[in-house]
Amino acid sequence: MDKIYDQFELETIEKLAKLVSANELSEITIEDGDRKITVKGKKCPPPPAMAMPFMAPAQQTAPAASAPAAETAPAAAEISGNIVKSPIVGTFYAAPSPEKPPFVQVGDSVKKGDVIMIIESMKLMNEIKSEFDGKVKEILVLNGQAVEYDQPLMIIE
Repeated sequence: MDKIYDQFELETIEKLAKLVSANELSEITIEDGDRKITVKGKKCPPPPAMAMPFMAPAQQTAPAASAPAAETAPAAAEISGNIVKSPIVGTFYAAPSPEKPPFVQVGDSVKKGDVIMIIESMKLMNEIKSEFDGKVKEILVLNGQAVEYDQPLMIIE
């Protein structure tokens, strides 16, 4: 155990453990040169729903779960366009604050470099910029949803 403390500060390990617990992650690994640490959670969460589009709060009151689950699985296999993936583990936010409108909505045009979402990780708000020019075809996660590294979040065509 002393080798771990030599390589990583206890505060870093505690923050990683809290991140794993708060987001119900199965594990998280960080590397810094020749140093590496993996923190494992108690349970593996089910994989996140990938075909669920973001809906504005007013639309969330409508019965969105009327489509059978069998219809959403093939939709994930038929993804076409440029896929924006999460660069980090964290929490997806569609808007800069709860009172503000979302950065983008389905149908909006975006240019490379435009801020399209925020991912909160370890209490830091990370603005995610579009890597593509095009139109937002689909938003695959819900506002406030925990996301994994490399998880598809949005489709831009």
